[in-house]
Amino acid sequence: MKAQSAKFDPATDYVPASPPARTTTYKADFQNKPPKRFPIDRSGIRYIARTVDVAAIILATYIGALNQGVDILALSLIQALPFVAAPIAAFFAIRMTGGYWFAYEERALTHLSRAVWGAMAGMGAIIAISIAIGMSENLMALVHAANLSLLTIAGLHVSYAMAVHALTETGQLSDNVVIVGATNAASQLIARNKDERELNVVGIFDDRLDRAPKSIEGVDVIGTVDDLLEWDRLPDIDRVVVTVTSTAQKRVRTLIDRLRALPQEVILVLDLDGFAPESTSVGSISDSPAAYISGAPKDARRAAVKRAMDIGLGSLMLAGFAPIMAIVAVLIKLDSPGPVFFRQKRHGFNNQIIRVWKFRTMRPDKAAEEGKIVQTQSNDDRVTKIGKFLRKTSLDELPQLLNIIAGEMSLVGPRPHAVGMTSEETEVHNIVGEYAHRHRMKPGLTGWAQINGSRGPVHTKELVRERVRLDMEYVEKASFWFDFYVILMTAPCLLGDSKVDR
Repeated sequence: MKAQSAKFDPATDYVPASPPARTTTYKADFQNKPPKRFPIDRSGIRYIARTVDVAAIILATYIGALNQGVDILALSLIQALPFVAAPIAAFFAIRMTGGYWFAYEERALTHLSRAVWGAMAGMGAIIAISIAIGMSENLMALVHAANLSLLTIAGLHVSYAMAVHALTETGQLSDNVVIVGATNAASQLIARNKDERELNVVGIFDDRLDRAPKSIEGVDVIGTVDDLLEWDRLPDIDRVVVTVTSTAQKRVRTLIDRLRALPQEVILVLDLDGFAPESTSVGSISDSPAAYISGAPKDARRAAVKRAMDIGLGSLMLAGFAPIMAIVAVLIKLDSPGPVFFRQKRHGFNNQIIRVWKFRTMRPDKAAEEGKIVQTQSNDDRVTKIGKFLRKTSLDELPQLLNIIAGEMSLVGPRPHAVGMTSEETEVHNIVGEYAHRHRMKPGLTGWAQINGSRGPVHTKELVRERVRLDMEYVEKASFWFDFYVILMTAPCLLGDSKVDR
């Protein structure tokens, strides 16, 4: 469905309404918290459904043939070929009929018919070809296997449809979104979204509150753009959608400049009336033409692979390092009074505040745990004897494997910085405009910056800029093999460096 091109008055660009005039802003104290997200998004569920379907059809084909006295594994390659081709044909036919496109408004029966008809067409074609070329020796076994596969697909897809509908109903599968601009375009977007539930529109922000209504389509106008930038629930938001009309180009540029520093995706919803953004990829938000101004569309496959790597390799590392961690814990208790672990507030994905686990290397300091820190210096007298060794070898970071398994961190990514960290008496996020962009990925146990010499405290603005440059370079290059390379290079880089204070 194409978005309708509406005529706007660029001088006002507001939903037709006559709200009472007001000059004070709303407090950004919206009572309804953004819904908690399901660990896997809608695209990820599609990948999982495909994987499960392929495995289930293969298993059903094998069991169905075996029930007819045919062991596929004992057949010759030619005889086994129809049994191999049938699951493949069924899978691609289900994809072609839209069996993996889970839409909230689609009835379960409609979705089921798509999947079953697709599977039936794919396997039916293989059966017909087998008969046509004279490979009917095991025809009854192939038909029986196809019937069992159809029943399996039907059961799975009913389950998929019900699960997706329930998760969408509660908002757990939808992106948490705020809209900037109390406009006609915002009204159209929210109205369409009521049927599709692709987005959780949490609130609307607009600098011209004296002209804006108190709510649009049931969504509250919360405050100004400044309120948004200071909103304590902003880390729970996935996307910021700008709906100011494209003909008001000066206002659009001003808003984008203010919002670009956010770690969230910033998307401009377009009316495409006399405006063609350059150097942007065109995406879609609830069937509205959109341009990604900051950030990029999600790569669910990449995220799934990275998470699988974190869980698999992270669990193996935790098990492998467990004896060493136990010895370190004993040494810390013997060396100085205080707890074994130190849990500090740091910035995570989307600027969320997380508690990062570390072995304690300094004298206990409650203020430091809350993020009020003074970065370490050479020969810092706060560091304990065992702490010096742990910092030099980076063994103090090993407990962060717990953060990785919990999903708060990743094996590879920008290192998590402490909340309120400063350099030359300036908070680091005020030194580099792109600083928040490093939080578009989960923080890592190690990273591209660390293996390139940027590790430990950053005492100058130049060091901060270099750290951010390397972090952003990683964000652009990130892939499975690049992560693997960083992991392999971490030990020799860290253990071979005795100059950098850590």
